[in-house]
Formats: sequence, C-alpha cells, structure tokens
Amino acid sequence: MNAHDNELTAWDRDHFFHPSTHMGQHARGESPNRIVTGGEGCTIVDRDGRRSLDAFAGLYCVNVGYGRTEIAEAISRQAHELAYYHAYVGHGSEVAIRLAKMIVERAPAHMSRVYFGLSGSDANETNIKLVWYYNNVRGRPQKKKIISRWRGYHGSGVMTGSLTGLDLFHKAFDLPLAPILHTQAPYYFRRPDLDMSEEDFSSFCAAELEALIEREGADTIAAFIGEPLLGTGGIVPPPAGYWEKIQAVLARHDILLIADEVVTGFGRLGTMFGSEHYGLKPDLITIAKGLTSAYAPLSGSIVSKDIWDVLVQGSDAMGPIGHGWTYSAHPLCAAAGVANLALIDELGLVDNAREVGAYLRGALTDALAGHRNVGEVRGDGLLAAVEFVADKDKRVFFDAEHRIGPKVAAALAARGVIGRAMPQGDILGFAPPLCLTKEEADTIVAAATGAVREVLG
Repeated sequence: MNAHDNELTAWDRDHFFHPSTHMGQHARGESPNRIVTGGEGCTIVDRDGRRSLDAFAGLYCVNVGYGRTEIAEAISRQAHELAYYHAYVGHGSEVAIRLAKMIVERAPAHMSRVYFGLSGSDANETNIKLVWYYNNVRGRPQKKKIISRWRGYHGSGVMTGSLTGLDLFHKAFDLPLAPILHTQAPYYFRRPDLDMSEEDFSSFCAAELEALIEREGADTIAAFIGEPLLGTGGIVPPPAGYWEKIQAVLARHDILLIADEVVTGFGRLGTMFGSEHYGLKPDLITIAKGLTSAYAPLSGSIVSKDIWDVLVQGSDAMGPIGHGWTYSAHPLCAAAGVANLALIDELGLVDNAREVGAYLRGALTDALAGHRNVGEVRGDGLLAAVEFVADKDKRVFFDAEHRIGPKVAAALAARGVIGRAMPQGDILGFAPPLCLTKEEADTIVAAATGAVREVLG
C-alpha cells in the first residue's frame, strides 16, 4: 500500500462517519474498510485491484449495472445546459417533466402525478404528509394513524424509521413514534403454526390487521404501508392470497394503501412494478433506487388520480401546498432517470430479471436446499434469500450471538461475490443488477455453496 493509500485510510477512519457501521471498530481500525474505485456490469473493483461480483447491486439499486456511459453522458449534458433550478411555484426543467411522464406511463394505469425527492426515506415522509393532508381536506382530522408491518423497511428518518419494523432502526432512537402502528409480518417461514397453509397464514395476517383496526378504531386509521415483497426484513415474497385479503380489509375500512416500491420498482420482479406483479391497487407508490439505478439520488411519490383530485380540492381551498424540498426534481438527477429508464427498455432488463432470476433461485435451491442448516431458499424476480437454521426439521433458529449470516456473507465476499447478511435473522440476501447473466448466476451459486460449507460444514 503506497503513502497515498495509507493517508486515505487514515482520513477514512478519522473523518468519515459511515452509515450502518460499528463506529468504534471502524475508527480503531478493528474492522476492514474498502474503497471502491470503479465498476462495470455486475462487477466492482477497489483501490487494491480486487474485483467482486456485486450480487446485491449496491443496496438493491444499481439495476442497469455499473459503468453505463449513457447515463454519465446524460448527466454531463444536463450539467452543461442547466445544473440546477428549483421546482417551486410551477418552475421546472424539461428533463424533470419528461421523466414524470415516463414514470406515469410505466406505473399502474390509475396513477396520475409524481412528486420528486432524493431518497426513499424522504419519499415516504412525503407520503405521510400527503395522507394527513388528504384526510384534513376530507374533513377527517382524526384519521391519521398509519399501519406498517413488523420487519418492513421504509426508511431511517424519524417518521420513516418509525414505519420501519426492525429492531436495529428503533432501539436507542426512541422509535417508533405515534401515530405509527405495526401488524403481523407476512413471513410464512416464521408463521406461528407450522400446520398453516400459505392461504391459512394469509387469512391469519388479515385477521390480525382487522383486529388491530377494530382496537384502534377505523375512523382513526389513515393508511397501510407495505413493500410488495418484504426486502430488508428478509427478502420474503408474500404468501398465497395475502395481498387480496389485505386489500379487502383496507377497502372495508376506507384505509389508503401505500405501496413502497423502492426496491421492487422498475423491473426487479420481472415486471415494471411489484404492484402489477402481485395485484396491488395502491393510492400512493414510493419509488427510488431503480429510478436512476443510483447514478444520482432521486426518489418519488406517485399519486393516484383519486388522491390527486382531493389534493387539488385542498389547494383550491387553502392555497399552495406547504411541502417542498430544495432539490425536488433536480435536473441532473432527472437526466439520470430519463437515461436509466430508456436503458432498462433498450436492454430488455425487465425480461432478463424474470428469466435469470428464476434460473438463480432454481440453482440456489438445487445447491443448498438440502443442506441440514438451510431452512429455506426463497425469492422472486432477481431477489433471493437463503435462511439458515440450527435445526430445519424443528425450525429452531441459531442464537444471534453466533452471527451465522454475517459469517457466511464474509466467506462469500472472500470468494469474490458480494451478498448481504440481512438483519434480525441469519439470512443471506441476493439482489444483483438486472443485467446479470446465467454464467454470473452460476458464479454466485458456486461461491455461496462454498461459503455455506466453510461456515456450516
């Protein structure tokens, strides 16, 4: 390592506050750091020349893969033409207007407008405010509570961290805050009764939701938020009949549905949106990650026609809406979005996600499902997870102190493949770029098989 690299490492440990990192270990040099310098397709390279197949697409977000010059050039052209102007009071840029149209064209048919932010967290903050505004316009000031699910992930802000249903994002932060409530996670592998069929478990989840609504009072509950497929909570597809039963409960009690598609939007499930894939009809859709493939930070709240009509009533009665971000619809980010969505179409990545995703899950199942410590191999589209257990017949989980998931993820990384140790369980997750080939899927499976054998025998 040369002097510059040593200096950079020192600066990193002395000045850079990393998210989701053990702060003391990193600052003291007890844990490794990795400085990434480039990437192409599904592969990243670091300053030491190590190449890794990124089987998690950054954080589920580099959908088109690394090194797409088309997006870089679009950002550059926009920077030379108009680097920034705000979107307040009817202002905008051509690229932001064009991108909004492209999103609505790809979204479910009943969606209408797009409000732009920068992250999935701030998009869900926008959704919370829109839901509250909507009910105030409709003369229902008491209808404000929002129901999320345990193990759901919706951001790490104050309100969005409250929506999230994972211990790591609550403990030590005094979260969750009212008026956020949580209900049963649609996690079939962790069902309370092993004799339940998937349909039975879906009915159980719907009954739990109904009971919560009855306890709280339907006239106090504004919305229900859920990822079409649980992401960070374990990469868990919904059990059979789940969304049909949940939506029936919401309709009965006049409760809005927010579909958090930050992970599932723009192709990851082999359809443009997860709502289409699982038969959801949401009132609001949260988007981010795949919108620009993370080449620039951009998020959005897609608003249905019915919601939009009420928002317009509110503005007619109360004037301009009191909500805005300085960087909403930032031209550079919008330019990245336009180029990214065009590439998703041009490269056929939605179809590839469906086809190669099925191949990857099948190969993982063939290689690992028979292992004595593999409780389940699951997923959909280009999302997959392997869950480890101490005893698969009795469904006994490992004690958290054994850190089986992180150990397998580390052994995988040593073999040149990046997966993710998912929180609150021993789960190895995969969410590769949508341009993954079958040959690269084989590389992932071979590395995962070797890592599991190294850690678990």
